[in-house]
Amino acid sequence: MPNTLKPGEKFPDFELPDQNGKNRKLSSFTRQSEADKRYGFKDGYPIIVIFSRGFFCPRDQQQFRNLVAFQNELNVNFCKLVSISADEPLVSSAFRSGLGANWPFLSDLDRKLIKELNILDETEGEYAYRSLPYTFVLKPNLEIYKVYDGWYFVGRPTVEELRQDLRAIMQEMDYYSYEVFNTEHVKKIRIPQQTWEEGKVSHSENALVGVVDSFDLRTGNGYIKTGEIDGLIFFNFTAIPGSGYRTIRPGTKVKFELVETPTGISASNVVEV
Repeated sequence: MPNTLKPGEKFPDFELPDQNGKNRKLSSFTRQSEADKRYGFKDGYPIIVIFSRGFFCPRDQQQFRNLVAFQNELNVNFCKLVSISADEPLVSSAFRSGLGANWPFLSDLDRKLIKELNILDETEGEYAYRSLPYTFVLKPNLEIYKVYDGWYFVGRPTVEELRQDLRAIMQEMDYYSYEVFNTEHVKKIRIPQQTWEEGKVSHSENALVGVVDSFDLRTGNGYIKTGEIDGLIFFNFTAIPGSGYRTIRPGTKVKFELVETPTGISASNVVEV
């Protein structure tokens, strides 16, 4: 019987090229973010691993169109999704672009992983020597939470089933509850809006000046570089005085305060100068 892996077992931490030919390791998708490390969280995020027959399969095309409608929800929930086929990276890139998908399309051109998992389709016809359409939902440590056998399309998970799986996994993670964010440590980094409500911003004599090195619009986290400190200094968008969702462009010159926390230094009171 194909696929001997079961829930509770570890999924192999494989490495395969993506649609751009860049090698990607599975565990690189699930580890906690730099922001989570700052907050003191240890757990990473779940991932959905989908094995696809290839760009030519109408059932795969339908499944992926459903997932395109789900991908923005995955992004804001910090959950990951990868798909794997025996297509060449160039073919995967074209398929991905046509769908409007933004998750990685990985290529197992030599069928090494597909054979290791015993999910190679060896029947006659157009699907011969392609992957059987399995979907694995994995915990951050790559432990298998759920397996879906998609030989018939009805066996493939719906968006709602995937949502329920991810919820069940994340409810066990150390970052899930509100209470873990409502601590003095985290509030030094994710600064409550009430801090800036009066609109009066001033800096101490120890304030530093630097340049925004990067800012991720999706996560609201960025880094500042300054000649006075080695390495980059983390900051969350809430460290920019104001209300609502604040953004700042890389290359912007800023003045800021350093905040010491148990997990390192962060920037606070980040103001453009």
